[in-house]
Amino acid sequence: MLTDAQKAQFAKDGFIIIPGFKTAAEIAALRARAAQVVNDFDPAVAQGIFTTKEQEKKADDYFLGSDNTVRCFFEEEAFGPDGQLKQAKELSINKIGHAMHDLDPAFRAFTADARLEQIARDIGLAEPQVWQSMYIFKQPGIGGEVRWHQDATYFDTTPISVTTFWFALEDATLENGCMWAEPGGHRSPLRERFVREGDQVSVEKLDNTPWPSDATAVPLECKAGSLVCFHGLLPHYSAPNRSPVSRHAYTLHVTDGRTEYSRRNWIQRDASFPVRGFL
Repeated sequence: MLTDAQKAQFAKDGFIIIPGFKTAAEIAALRARAAQVVNDFDPAVAQGIFTTKEQEKKADDYFLGSDNTVRCFFEEEAFGPDGQLKQAKELSINKIGHAMHDLDPAFRAFTADARLEQIARDIGLAEPQVWQSMYIFKQPGIGGEVRWHQDATYFDTTPISVTTFWFALEDATLENGCMWAEPGGHRSPLRERFVREGDQVSVEKLDNTPWPSDATAVPLECKAGSLVCFHGLLPHYSAPNRSPVSRHAYTLHVTDGRTEYSRRNWIQRDASFPVRGFL
């Protein structure tokens, strides 16, 4: 599936962008299903807010209970001082997570792509295992910043193998909060580890290597339908979305079944709900 040049670029930069990977029809089907999930969501049930800031304080029961089910999370700026939503529910959701790829037929259909299996193998994942899915809205005006991080922080394996498959469902631009990454940054050490012990989570500081700056980071602008694939150690972030347009995306986090998946990772599976690959 990947050319030799694409494999070389992934090894060099830690990421590749494949334009036109998903069709307009595939994108429309996933967006329609996401809209239905949000429509069916009752905000009174829970008011989970997604953030990469102060994670230990924000990782409440609602978040931890989303590991192997499907739940909606609000943007940090969705609520006013009175605790009420400042705009319509469908313009307030940050993301849906985290097991749609296994539990929802529409998301499963989007994920079960033989080409993804081949790409995973091309970049070294002999036994791809999909642990997490997220539908990210990056809402207009209030889409929150996602601070610099490495996805291996959340999916620790020995050796490190987690790889991210990120699908642009709308054009991702500088204006609406596209991702930024540091080319070659996947050769830097793992800086943090997010660990779970029962119902308690913590962030272990592992290395003081500074996060990238504007001098070394590059924007990953891409058109709807593009696939961005990147190494779990690649530092990346996205700025707030202050534009009038959203930036929908779908993300999968995948490890190699040959590696040892940490028992301290926040998402776990057992025989009753085994982790699966793309196929």
